[in-house]
Amino acid sequence: MEKYTSCKKAIEHCISNKYFAVAYLCNEEKTMNIHIHDCYEMYFSISGGKQFLIDNKFYDIDSGDLFVINQFESHYLTKIDQMVHERIVVSIHPDFIKALSSEQTDLATCFTKRSQGSAHRLHLTAEQQKRFQYYINKITSVDNFGGDIIEKACFMELLVMINNIYMETLNLGSNVSDYKYNQQVEQIIQYINQNICEPITIEYLAKHFYLSDSYICRIFKSATGTTINKYITARRISIAKSLLSSGTSVNEVYSQSGFNDYSNFLKAFTKAVGVSPKKYALYSNS
Repeated sequence: MEKYTSCKKAIEHCISNKYFAVAYLCNEEKTMNIHIHDCYEMYFSISGGKQFLIDNKFYDIDSGDLFVINQFESHYLTKIDQMVHERIVVSIHPDFIKALSSEQTDLATCFTKRSQGSAHRLHLTAEQQKRFQYYINKITSVDNFGGDIIEKACFMELLVMINNIYMETLNLGSNVSDYKYNQQVEQIIQYINQNICEPITIEYLAKHFYLSDSYICRIFKSATGTTINKYITARRISIAKSLLSSGTSVNEVYSQSGFNDYSNFLKAFTKAVGVSPKKYALYSNS
């Protein structure tokens, strides 16, 4: 399997082939804006870095951290600047994981089992980090006879390992509240998420929290790496994708996800996801 040096190209390959793709990244690729894509993601940090905003949770990134993100969760990596930040990003099509799973073993558990307060980050031990990189190296290096079978078998073993770590973490309860924010920004994010279906403007938020427009924008961008409006839009798109995948009609979805009219919803959704809400609904429920 090819090891990509661009996360965007890996995602495109994953989605177009309904398979999985591996990207090895340092600091060459420009960080994407807050985004959502139609594949699962495993993000493994080799050298540590700055911070990760995933939905309404904000994490510091340490060496050896593994983040598991599903196709409905918006995420954004804060600006890396000139810092060397080695990481491995594995993009996985949901249909591919479904095909690999059995009645006894759902390999998508680490991406889909989300309880309130559970985190996206797994702290891998030194041995687990070595094992993760061993599987990735084997997957991206086999090219002889039977390579496709070895590639798939290694990937399945990797998924089994990650799911076991994830479920052990859930059982221990050690990933609850494994994230943090600036206290003011935490209150702002909490308010946005509790009122995401209501009209929310910067002016309203500033008035609600007794702050100036410029100050609330500045502290939010400083803490999260993105703007308030981009965050609100990404959260609404995330909710809309989830609703469409569950069979809710397009006419109901745009209001339930907080968009004030269909034209705004259509424009924002198509720009973020790449297809119209109707096409996404047809694809998700086919």
